[in-house]
Order: sequence, then C-alpha cells, then structure tokens
Amino acid sequence: MLNTGDKAPQFTLMDKDGNMVSLSDFEGKKVVLYFYPKDNTSGCTKQACGFRDNFSEFEKYNAVVIGISKDSVKSHHNFAEKHSLPFILLSDPDLTAIQAYGVWQEKKLYGKTSMGVVRTTFIINEEGIIENIMNKVKAEKNAEDVIGLLQE
Repeated sequence: MLNTGDKAPQFTLMDKDGNMVSLSDFEGKKVVLYFYPKDNTSGCTKQACGFRDNFSEFEKYNAVVIGISKDSVKSHHNFAEKHSLPFILLSDPDLTAIQAYGVWQEKKLYGKTSMGVVRTTFIINEEGIIENIMNKVKAEKNAEDVIGLLQE
C-alpha cells in the first residue's frame, strides 16, 4: 500500500485519443490522479462532471487532472465526448497503474464479493511525491474536496 511521502509509481498508458501518456510528462506540475470503476455509471459520471465543472480551479493551482479506469480507449473517448470532459482519461485494461497504486481490491456489492477498482484519489506534487491519498471517495464531492486540499 502506498503512503503519503512515497514516490508515485510511474506509468505509461493510452489516453482517450490513443496517445501514450506518462506520469513523468507532468514533472513540475501537481497531478490529481483519480481511479474510478467504470465509465458512464452514475457515481463515475458525477465524479467526472465534478472535475469538469471545477476544471478552471485546478488550472489555477497548476494541477493536471487524470482519471484512470480499466475501460477501453474507445469507452473513454465516448465518455469524454458525451460529458465534455476537458481532462485526461487513461485506459488501464491490464491493471498496470491500478495495481501499482493498490486500488484493485476486493469489493462487496449486494452480498457478492468481487475484485474491482476502489475509488481513490492521489495528489502528487511537482517532484512526483504523493502528498495526499483520499480513500473512500464520495464521487459527487471529490473535485471540491481536492480543491480544498490544494488550497492548504
């Protein structure tokens, strides 16, 4: 499990347009890295739209917003188009970053246990160090909660 103060695990994944994006591309900027279960589901849509609606606030803090799920590039492209998402969505079907960040965990839903992405947000500083880890994220409040932490 990762902790605040740890070096953020590096990754290179494909974005919604098929471009390769690496965490190291954003050295010198803060990175708001959020992991979410699935495109176009109720909670994930609320979370993404919260980041969209507050996007100019993140720019004020020189922060890049990156969302990662195991959905396909095509799914991300459609999700971003449908909801006018201005930030980066990365596809991680092989669970490379998802497992490196420890967010692939056992989940219980309606009495059934399965493995899945646990909604988690990381704030990474300009030097690539994890400044904050938000577990058990409330989808509809995630963007505002992150802005509050960036203001500190």
